[in-house]
Amino acid sequence: MTTDPIERLANLKHEFGEHGGVNMSIEASTTFTVMKPDTMPALFAGQSSGREGCYLYGRHFNPTVFVLGRELAALEGTEAAYCTASGMAAISATILQLCAAGDHVVASNTLYGGTYALLHDYLPHKSGITTTFVDINNPGAVAAAITDRTRMVYAESMSNPTLRVADIPRLAELAHARDLPLVIDNTFSPLLLSPGAYGADIVVHSMTKFINGASDVIAGAVCASEAFIQDLMDLHTGSLMLLGPTMDPVTASKISLRIPHLPLRLTEHARRAQVIAERLAERGCDVIYPGLPAHPDHALLTQLRCEHYGYGGLLALNMGSVERANRLMDLLQNEQRFGYMAVSLGYSDTLMSCSASSTSSEMDEAALREAGIMPGLVRMSIGYTGSLEQRWRQLERVLNEVDSGAEGAVPLSG
Repeated sequence: MTTDPIERLANLKHEFGEHGGVNMSIEASTTFTVMKPDTMPALFAGQSSGREGCYLYGRHFNPTVFVLGRELAALEGTEAAYCTASGMAAISATILQLCAAGDHVVASNTLYGGTYALLHDYLPHKSGITTTFVDINNPGAVAAAITDRTRMVYAESMSNPTLRVADIPRLAELAHARDLPLVIDNTFSPLLLSPGAYGADIVVHSMTKFINGASDVIAGAVCASEAFIQDLMDLHTGSLMLLGPTMDPVTASKISLRIPHLPLRLTEHARRAQVIAERLAERGCDVIYPGLPAHPDHALLTQLRCEHYGYGGLLALNMGSVERANRLMDLLQNEQRFGYMAVSLGYSDTLMSCSASSTSSEMDEAALREAGIMPGLVRMSIGYTGSLEQRWRQLERVLNEVDSGAEGAVPLSG
């Protein structure tokens, strides 16, 4: 079996439209006809599903959403996948499927703020599911945090927003030694990393980001074994089936049409991020990018990545203070038109946010400090509009202006 995700997708049987269209049809029905009376009880008993050509109800399986799931499974190299209404739906359904009241999770201490709040606040309050947050790059800390009540190990392949890279093979080894599943959020690095190939049991995505690429729909996915996907859709105990985070088929069709140019987009995101990061480093800026040899996980990512897609489309720039971070973003957006102050990532234009006061604001000061999320850290999802040289000139002008106007601040350049 090929290890290249795009080759896996190209080998997938193409789904033509109902009347022979090159694109699959959008199945807008919420309910589906059965041709024989005895089929209905079999569907409700879980003895048949869309995989056998019989569909029950749009919250269970929808043909259009089902096809997108097959495409995601091909990208991640898993047996199956199913798509959800958001990335948080994929994450929460996965955790609730694996954990019961009183169970325990070992998770990275550097996570997207929504995931952190789910594990740190919501689940303990609502269900007694607790989490120990650890430095996921410290194998000893991960092993020491596992208890008899632990049901999963959770990490992001590339952490939000500090861009630390998880040692997925080592984490899989630690988790599997205790018969635990390893769950990896691969939102930041589709195609670039294939966690399933390195031992991850479940891979989740916010497809809102790079996979969709247009910042116009919210979507998520769970990629895993056939058995786990069926568990999620079980009529009696399935977290996706019963909690109802259903993806709309029109959304599924939109994303499916954008997957063929995903590698082109990711390649250009990464190419520009690499060049900008290198030039920032040459100026003496405090820049974080895994493609730089000075990054602590550069060698690890070089070993694990699919080299066609560079080192990812995100970088982080430590401005030293919130005031300088805000000044930088204000000038970049409102004077230079370099990008936009907005959360999310993977859009055609550059998106910028000060993580400590936005996407990681669910964390208190102590948790932010422990995770290495500094107050003036600006996360940039590098876009591909305009020319690279135009964007660099805009960024350089602003850096010079911020440098010259900030008395007593940490210098941006040497």
